[in-house]
Amino acid sequence: MEVDMENIQEHLLHEEDCHVGGIAPPRSRSTRHMPVQRSSICSRAYFVVVMVFFHVYILNVIALLMYVHYNNGPGDLRSGDRPSSSSVGDGDSPLNPAPRVREPREEEQSFRLPRIEGIRVGHVQPVSLGSDRTHKMKTLSLKPLLFEVPGFLSEEECRVVVQLAQLKGLMESQMTTASRRQGEANHPLLSLSTEEVFSLLDLNQDGLLQKQEIVSHSRSRDGTWLSPDNLRQILTGLEACSTGTLDLEEFKHVYDVSQGSGNEQSGKPRSHFKQRNKQTGLYQGLGSHHVLQTLRRRVISLTRAPTALVDTSELLQVFAFEPGDFSDAHHDSSPPHADTACSHTRLAGNASALAEVSCRYLTVLIYLSSVEEGGETAFPVADNRTYDELALVQDGVDLTDTRKTCARGNLRIKPTAGTALLLYNHLSDGHGWMGELDEYSLHGDCPVKRGLKWVANSWVNVDPDYQQQARYQRLVAERHRADSGMEEQPQPLSHFDLHQDL
Repeated sequence: MEVDMENIQEHLLHEEDCHVGGIAPPRSRSTRHMPVQRSSICSRAYFVVVMVFFHVYILNVIALLMYVHYNNGPGDLRSGDRPSSSSVGDGDSPLNPAPRVREPREEEQSFRLPRIEGIRVGHVQPVSLGSDRTHKMKTLSLKPLLFEVPGFLSEEECRVVVQLAQLKGLMESQMTTASRRQGEANHPLLSLSTEEVFSLLDLNQDGLLQKQEIVSHSRSRDGTWLSPDNLRQILTGLEACSTGTLDLEEFKHVYDVSQGSGNEQSGKPRSHFKQRNKQTGLYQGLGSHHVLQTLRRRVISLTRAPTALVDTSELLQVFAFEPGDFSDAHHDSSPPHADTACSHTRLAGNASALAEVSCRYLTVLIYLSSVEEGGETAFPVADNRTYDELALVQDGVDLTDTRKTCARGNLRIKPTAGTALLLYNHLSDGHGWMGELDEYSLHGDCPVKRGLKWVANSWVNVDPDYQQQARYQRLVAERHRADSGMEEQPQPLSHFDLHQDL
């Protein structure tokens, strides 16, 4: 009996172990004498299950990677992004072809205008000008946005620019006014009678003025004395006539109105910008002196403006002020107006404009010499709480008259050789382009009392009409390719290659 019980217990233990491994126990009475390899049978089943799960995991990972690749890969590049030359080339594998990205046309390329933050008056920030050392740029004003950069040019570089200007030859600056009085002295227009003005405008000498004659004259160099206000008044009078023309008597009435005291009646001071100095323009493109090319590159680095805009801007203007020389407070640029066109984009041919004006987004003014006494650059209304044109006249004295009121200006900067001023003449339009004229950018040159004052102005010309500016850039590039016979890889070109009045 004891033997049977022992056999039964051993049989039950074998049956329990095999059920755990998923194997049915063999029905044999001699199980005590037949050992079973339990570990081998159970481990094989476990291995199969693990391998199945492992392969499923790998397949899931591969599927996930392929999903990410095809949804966020090169095929979804934005139109403004371009693949680098190192990743896309002629030897791309046919199994992984390079994505085709449409090259934007010239007129679609963005010339987004950068604008440096002033932070606060007195704030100093580092600026790299491509040299070994970092310059310090100090905020002088927020209205207008104005910065000072000492050491922009070395003393030797300043001397070279002055010598190049002397070699080129300096001319007496012409007085320019936005609106002129008939009683003002030293202006050639003031010696002309109304009859003589009528005769000048009457190009075909038929005794009648047509609109085409007035507009054609306003666009010529000889017609710059006709301000936009004058033109609007004359054309308004012409359109009021049923015949669409003006005879001498009708012109006398219209012309007297255009030259009248409309601004005084409105209480606004008239603009009488006057200056006395000598100036010349220096070319900075290919073939120019290396110092002039270095100056141009530093202007690009300082302003962060697109190279294409700087290349097609005005010549570098160099001014010489002797004792007694000055310039009244003025704006370097003009407010956008539907009746005017920017003179630098005249190649694009804005046929609807009545007159050409200067469009200068910013000014980089470089002092080429220090002045013993006087000659400060004055900003009469810098950082005023508000701008009021009527407030420019105080106690019967016009603050724009630097000969009388230079000391009353809110901000005056003493010339120091090599120092540069960065001045934004326009506000931003909120979309990365040029907006309204900044009225606070009014500035002038105080009379020099002792010594000589040499300054250079580098203007960055921008048309407020983005399409007009883009069209102009395209025309300049096409003209350059046509003249040089280079259909591929055109070299940078300044529009002064096309319009050099040297």
